[in-house]
Amino acid sequence: MRIMHTSDWHIGRSFHGNSTLPALRGVLEALIAQVREHAVDVVIVAGDVFDSAAPAADCYTLLTDTLVGLRDAGARVVVTSGNHDSAARLGFQARLLREGIHVLTDAAAVGSPVTIDDADGPVHFYGIPFLEPALVRTIWPGVRTQEQALGRAMEVVRADAAARGGRSVAIAHCFAAGVDPTPHLERDIQQGGLDVVPLAHFDGPDYVALGHIHGRQRLSDRVRYAGAPLHYSFGEQGKPRGSWLVELDADGLAAVEWVELPVPRPLKTLHDTFEALLTDPAYAEYETAWVCAEYTDATPQLEPMRRLQARFPHCAAVVHAPSAARRQDGRTYAQRVRHARSDAELFEAFLEHVREGEGATERERELIRDTVEERSLAEASA
Repeated sequence: MRIMHTSDWHIGRSFHGNSTLPALRGVLEALIAQVREHAVDVVIVAGDVFDSAAPAADCYTLLTDTLVGLRDAGARVVVTSGNHDSAARLGFQARLLREGIHVLTDAAAVGSPVTIDDADGPVHFYGIPFLEPALVRTIWPGVRTQEQALGRAMEVVRADAAARGGRSVAIAHCFAAGVDPTPHLERDIQQGGLDVVPLAHFDGPDYVALGHIHGRQRLSDRVRYAGAPLHYSFGEQGKPRGSWLVELDADGLAAVEWVELPVPRPLKTLHDTFEALLTDPAYAEYETAWVCAEYTDATPQLEPMRRLQARFPHCAAVVHAPSAARRQDGRTYAQRVRHARSDAELFEAFLEHVREGEGATERERELIRDTVEERSLAEASA
């Protein structure tokens, strides 16, 4: 049996105010083509199908088109809900979906697998939706953390799999021990470290397909994250996008291969002076990329986004990151103003405050002196 493990589609997510739906549609169409090319039998989507609990109508359209496309490519599809999804909204039409598409969102049903047969017998797919501790205490009394909830769910999975016999695959959405998250990207589902799930919790199944972390990760031969199909943060730039192609034989896990997905538009962070970002030929190759521009000038620039987008139309973020640390003399801006003994010193205090410690240049001092003198003459003649 060939299984394609994907996750974290985040349909409806924006990227610095830009819609990702057209790019995601193209990537998911490529996924459908890969499923057909590799004769995949089952596609797993391990949670965070949508980016929000109340997705817009066009998000449902993309999901429906993709699920139908995967099924038409010859694969069965098993989908679980993640912490971004509304399990109720994702699962409400599960019974209306065409045969071969399974949406598993009920925590109480984790011991009831989707069973799919191949030439070597049955494979049991156990879908574990994201387990919010407060919502599953009626099922497993005493549960206080997601780690405890997932531990109880896996106990149920192992007991049912042992009773049924044959091979098994578990699907979960969690923060597992040993992973490397992308800073400020994955919504925190930890509580003081108590919700980090130990790897031992996943003992038993022949393969464990995890979701939540946006970068591909291998925790063991049997336990892996596939990551997201798109780059949703500049922190992800350079990380591969794709899915795991898993093969089971009669004895269990036989092989796992990484299958790359196309990147519609690469991401690049550029770090240089503002003038260099606008003019240096070395940056020409990034003029069609998503760009995060970090300019190192001591002085903040006027309308930096507009000016940078003239060269980089897809510049999505601008950061003022002066290369020299701001000088500190222990005085606040108000204190500097109070101690200014002349108009020139007052201007100097203001410029140092708004320009990361950089005072007036000699030419600016000349302009300030001329302006102050003109103002004094005007007041004297009034």
